[in-house]
Amino acid sequence: MRKYIVITLLMALLMAPATMDARKKKDKKMEKRGVSVENVTNVEQPMREIAITNAAQQLYGEWDIVSMRKKKVYTLERAYLYLDFAGGNKVYGNNGCNTINGTFQLSGNNLMFNEFITSGKSCHNVTAEKTIMHALADVRKYTLTAQYNAQYLNLMNAKGNVVMVLKRHNLDAMNGAWLVKEIDSENVAQLNMRLVIDAVMQTIHGDSGCNIINGIITLDPTKDMAIQFEDLRSTEHDCERIDNETALLLALERTESCKRINQYEMALLDNKGSIVIVLQRINLR
Repeated sequence: MRKYIVITLLMALLMAPATMDARKKKDKKMEKRGVSVENVTNVEQPMREIAITNAAQQLYGEWDIVSMRKKKVYTLERAYLYLDFAGGNKVYGNNGCNTINGTFQLSGNNLMFNEFITSGKSCHNVTAEKTIMHALADVRKYTLTAQYNAQYLNLMNAKGNVVMVLKRHNLDAMNGAWLVKEIDSENVAQLNMRLVIDAVMQTIHGDSGCNIINGIITLDPTKDMAIQFEDLRSTEHDCERIDNETALLLALERTESCKRINQYEMALLDNKGSIVIVLQRINLR
């Protein structure tokens, strides 16, 4: 027993310097890491309030529902509202499952929704749908705020508590007709492949120079300029340009976001931020 204790002590003594050295190295790494973190400047922009000068112009259009009573919204379908002033203060959209239609009253910073009807479809997440409808019924006021290039519509109850936050989808720049100028850095403008993108209706149509292309657009309201093209289909005619069409479809399927290059060009990016397609705006008769 005594011999066993002596051997154990000797082993502990032999390992102690290595252990201490390892701890010192670890402490130095932690110390360096701590210094680097402390020296990083926090550049996050604060939320700023936007003055309401023309409500019809500032509130008009589509708003994604991003949070409700300080909790993020998770729904099977994209939850959003579209405020239509030209149609006589009408509101329509989706509560995450059913399409909704109604009216709204607006006076200064006071806002109230009325006469909502839904499509009556059976929903997988009934709780989320009901919570959204109850929150809309509580709305009495609103404010507009902005952070970076994103605008937020804050809907509040009579006590001034925020019950819902909506974010304006910032893909209006993608709407319209486009010539496919480049695919994976290769100039294909001479092929005259054209696309028509509607971010509001979330559809894409096009002419690959061989087949007619149709598909749907998926938007992620939690990310700026996020766009995906899904369920892409072509008329499947056999032609000489089928390889170019395949390259276009594959590039569209890899698209995760977009960014403006200049006034007339947009870039579609993959999940690594690399440009997969360059589009040039055109006018279609």
